[in-house]
Amino acid sequence: MTELPALLPVSEIQKRLFEIFPEGTPNRGYCTREIAAKTVFVMLYAGAMEHSDIFIRPNQVTRMTDAQTKRISVDERFAWAKSSLAKERTEIPGRWYAVDSREPIRDETLRDGFVPTGAVVVKANIPTTSSIPRYALASSFATLFHPKLAGDALAQAIAEWQGENLSASALARIQILGRGAVATAHGVMVVFPNGETRKLVAGPSSIVTKAVVEEFSKRFLARTAVIFLSESRNKVVARDESLAKAIGLAIPADRYLPDILLVDLGPKHPLLVFVEVVATDGPISAPRKQAFLEITRTAGFSDHNVAFVTAYLDRNQSAFKKTVPELAWNSFAWFASEPDHIIVFREGSVDHTSRLSDLL
Repeated sequence: MTELPALLPVSEIQKRLFEIFPEGTPNRGYCTREIAAKTVFVMLYAGAMEHSDIFIRPNQVTRMTDAQTKRISVDERFAWAKSSLAKERTEIPGRWYAVDSREPIRDETLRDGFVPTGAVVVKANIPTTSSIPRYALASSFATLFHPKLAGDALAQAIAEWQGENLSASALARIQILGRGAVATAHGVMVVFPNGETRKLVAGPSSIVTKAVVEEFSKRFLARTAVIFLSESRNKVVARDESLAKAIGLAIPADRYLPDILLVDLGPKHPLLVFVEVVATDGPISAPRKQAFLEITRTAGFSDHNVAFVTAYLDRNQSAFKKTVPELAWNSFAWFASEPDHIIVFREGSVDHTSRLSDLL
């Protein structure tokens, strides 16, 4: 009888998934949540591994029970793998998930999570509507869950798998977010465009602030200067009154200001850039944008010479998903983990709407 892989508890599988798919991995949540760990467990339990000619269906994950996980002999595992493919005729006491939970397993955990990263292989030439089992763990991925693999050996195996399977852009995001996590523990040093430095308190907002000043400005502005920078919405870290006066901007001491106010001195007319850093909330919303415009209009700036940016750590994090409905039209969203890219929230009108071909 075919040998089956050794088993890890679901909790240990999930712990390893968090290490295999670190911050910055596309659709990380789909690959690390409990339902993902249970999907891996069922594949290991049934022996659904690349080159084994054994595959599973998503509904088999829903049929597993805690009681069944304790039946670990080869005969018991093969018997369950066979019976779990049969048509359901009676209720399964203690089943892990309801019948309709197979769809998020199929569409999120497998299709959008494990399959694109190479963690799971799909049996070829199976019609989309077919109920034939089609999913199995990739061999290299399955080895990461061997109970005897631990410590430095596990870390090395995970690093090798990441290098071979995660895309270059995904690896770059992981590295950026990883560096940010280290910086958080010791405070964050920001280097201003003029070479001056400021140390910010530890925290995710400071990581994004550093990225805005050091990375965003280099990529999207020609000749940057920092007019204003605050920390945690109350402590002013930098305030350049002389520069503001030189470009004709009066910074009201009694008015709410953004987290960061940059100016691009490259264009013929200076471009003011209001930036809100979002770790949890507080994006450039329509009311906030209007409040900032009142300041710039009073100073005589045309609206065409003012830009608004909401800066996040990563678009996969909850901060972006939570606040994106609030973002003002004619503003931008930028992510420290993907510094070369920017999202434009372009405002149109009935009389002036471009076709997609004009926006490409």
